[in-house]
Amino acid sequence: MEAIKFNLVLVILVLKVISFHGVSCGSSFRQVEKKRNNLKTYVIKSIQSEDGDIIDCIDILKQPAFRHPALKNHKIQMKPNFNPKTKVTERETTQWTRKEDFERIIVTSQVWQRNGIACPNGTIPIRRVQKFKKLRKNKYGRKNPTYQVMQSTDTLNLLLANHSTAVLIAQGFKYTAGKCDIIVWNPNVESDDEYSTSHVSLRHGPLHAYEQIESGWAVNPGVYGDRQTRFFAYWTADSSNKTGCFDHTCPGFVQTNNEIALGAAICPISKPNGLPYKITIYIYKDFITDNWWLQYGDNINIGYWPPELFKMLWYQANVVQWGGEVYSTRVGPVHPHTATAMGSGQYSDPTGHWIRSGQITRMRVQENGHELKFPEYVFPYSEEYDCYDQIYVSDYIDDPEFYYGGPGRSWRCP
Repeated sequence: MEAIKFNLVLVILVLKVISFHGVSCGSSFRQVEKKRNNLKTYVIKSIQSEDGDIIDCIDILKQPAFRHPALKNHKIQMKPNFNPKTKVTERETTQWTRKEDFERIIVTSQVWQRNGIACPNGTIPIRRVQKFKKLRKNKYGRKNPTYQVMQSTDTLNLLLANHSTAVLIAQGFKYTAGKCDIIVWNPNVESDDEYSTSHVSLRHGPLHAYEQIESGWAVNPGVYGDRQTRFFAYWTADSSNKTGCFDHTCPGFVQTNNEIALGAAICPISKPNGLPYKITIYIYKDFITDNWWLQYGDNINIGYWPPELFKMLWYQANVVQWGGEVYSTRVGPVHPHTATAMGSGQYSDPTGHWIRSGQITRMRVQENGHELKFPEYVFPYSEEYDCYDQIYVSDYIDDPEFYYGGPGRSWRCP
């Protein structure tokens, strides 16, 4: 009898654990579809975008975030407790005063907003998850786990398994904000289970169990079902092993804004020898609530990641990173290499009148304080320089610039 009771208790505990991870982690498509059907009850309005997306305007108090166990009694914060734009350096306020700077950088919008349509007040826009044949069935909405054991020293080993990056890294301080402008491109993604992103991220912890918040643009057919360039937000509390997801595909991110839809397509897109288009991303900590706010452009506060999602990031980050990332099982020492591109798909090119490669500018952080400034110390890093390279330009210019990218498989990267 005692043995039966013990086994029954064990089964109940296991079921609870499974239930918890099913709520907080990336889910199977069947689970996502069930959650989507549940959301229909709270749809106030649906908007058909010209690119095929359907944007559902959901009651802000019924959004997916509040299904996370840690946010059961969460009180929503509608706006930050301070204006982050007041915490800037003199260099920041004077940098964009020149006429040529305004001409070369143009802000992008989202496709579903083209006709001036927005969700009503009291709702938030959520891109509807639709069925499509090319869906990544397992761990839908979450990156694949990134930890790997280094196997040898005579072959190329990526820091994170199946992830190749070309990034600019700031570390050595306690960081409470990261900001940048990112030129928007539409790189080739070869296979449906691969993706390419350009982003700013804040991280804390070791490689096998880091916590991270991240935002930028991505081409990710496994999550979005197509190869459009889309605005995204991402979080994880354990290197994407069991927690975290893109956008609203799992509970976690609390949205307060009714104008920007996570996962929606960006327009217009930069083209070679054409005008460059950019998005401005700003992730910063509210020192009163400890929420991590995500700002789009220079004044749209989309929402926040509550500190209850994390342990180390509850307090601060110890790394801020800008640049590109490609996910594929055919990166590293595998041949042939994937042809999934990073940035524009061209190698770094800081020369000439036109911006041809991936480019990130106005990199800013908060280090051990409230001042928003360029980092005290940064270093560029590329794991596969022949496939995805980078160039950091800091001499003889007003503000450092970071160029990155590449085509993947090429004559340099067989």
